Amino acid sequence: MPDPTPMVTPMNGAESLVQTLAHSGVDLCFTNPGTSEMHFVAALDRLPGVRCVLGLFEGVCTGAADGYWRMARQPAATLLHLGPGLGNGWANLHNARKARSGILNIVGDHALEHLRFESPLKSDLDGVAGSVSHWVRHARSAAEVGADAAAAVAATRDGALGCIATLALPADTAWGAGGVPQRAPAAPPAAPVAGEAVDAAARTLRALGSRAVLLLGAGGSASEAALHAAAAIAAATGCRVLAEFYNPRMPGGRGRPRIERLPYAGDAARQKLSGAEVLVLAGSVEPIGFFAYPGKASQLKPEGCALQTLATPQQDVPAALQALAEALQAPSAPHADPAPLGVPSGPLTPESIAAAIAAALPAQAVVVDEAVTTGRGFGPAMAAAAPHDWLQGMGGAIGYGLPCAVGAALGAPGRPVLTLEGDGSAMYTLQALWTMARESLPIGVVVFANRAYRILQGELQGVGARMSGPKAAAMLSLDHPALDWVALAKGQGVPGCRVDDAAALCDALKRGYAAGGPFLIEVPC
Repeated sequence: MPDPTPMVTPMNGAESLVQTLAHSGVDLCFTNPGTSEMHFVAALDRLPGVRCVLGLFEGVCTGAADGYWRMARQPAATLLHLGPGLGNGWANLHNARKARSGILNIVGDHALEHLRFESPLKSDLDGVAGSVSHWVRHARSAAEVGADAAAAVAATRDGALGCIATLALPADTAWGAGGVPQRAPAAPPAAPVAGEAVDAAARTLRALGSRAVLLLGAGGSASEAALHAAAAIAAATGCRVLAEFYNPRMPGGRGRPRIERLPYAGDAARQKLSGAEVLVLAGSVEPIGFFAYPGKASQLKPEGCALQTLATPQQDVPAALQALAEALQAPSAPHADPAPLGVPSGPLTPESIAAAIAAALPAQAVVVDEAVTTGRGFGPAMAAAAPHDWLQGMGGAIGYGLPCAVGAALGAPGRPVLTLEGDGSAMYTLQALWTMARESLPIGVVVFANRAYRILQGELQGVGARMSGPKAAAMLSLDHPALDWVALAKGQGVPGCRVDDAAALCDALKRGYAAGGPFLIEVPC
């Protein structure tokens, strides 16, 4: 008689990796695979639990994983091909590291036996990974892949912060038999702030009033409750409250206190901090200029200004702010919202563009800001917009905006996303438009087409250099030939239009949001 016992196929390393990710809450993978990853691709196809989203460039995958963490507060995985693939995604991993986002990179590598040969794609994978990752490991056998993956998931968290973990997966550890799924431990809670730090901050703010600045960063500006606590502290003590210029996520709009950000430009930031004797850091770090300039200090705080830490970025900053408000017996601060904006009219200027964006913005939208020069003055107008979250590029590497929008839309399903993009920046990761179309994501893209690297034109003056001929001008100009953003969007499946005045921009935004899918608007400015 035939044996009735069903045949059980041994699990390979790739299958144990997929199951470990699913068991550990990593249910989304942004992929750009190659030959070495084919067994992992097959396992992702065969086993449930992990959704795959294809990016046509590795920088789209890594930037999307950054945006996903910011909204979902869970790590996504990326699937990248050897050292060169990881290198292609490096810039947006740098941005994600500065944003303190949690990401798990799974990087295929040559089979262990093949690694001893100098093949064309052999590279210093560990060197590339180590320059931007908090944790790096090379899998050594199929039997260990599950445990390695669980350790990698655990490594994506450090208290309140996310971290970048990179697991190299040699091809034979993926196809080899003997895989054992594992489960990563639950993420630990953020570390609490000591009562002594709260009491010391309360004494400082009471004593100095307006000569003290409460500087919010990381978790201090990421939640509405934290902003309300900060506003109450300011009302009770007279201190000034500012947020770091770059924030991973910051609530805004009607119903939320408007916390002014420290300006980007060094001189403006120094002026804003003028008169401060102490900066009380709530999840922030000492403010440092973006670049060095001849004859100007790198530190933005006034000379002699002290730094006092209420909470580090790793700690529970919202709880620390709430404890500080209670220690000061600070009642909830009264909050007066600006009136909603009507439909603007007239030529396109930074002010009218901001008014159109604020007037059309749907409630609970997510705004991804890579507007660079055009968008620096949008803050006052956005206070009158519907409630929203504002996401910014944290590391200065260009090309974060479009991929981050992909991740934000997937990390906050049902919420519309608006991406504010400079034309030069958008060209770095243009391929993200294709992913938006393929996934039918509700993302609006506004491209500010000034036909130049406008920010660099300003930086040229800031560092004391000057243009004296056509070569420098050509390096900072994008107008020969001019980019046709409507055509570029159409070529990747995203409908687009060009507008010439503020009322048309407002109308195009409203029509785009109503359609429910991706759309692009080119705004000459």
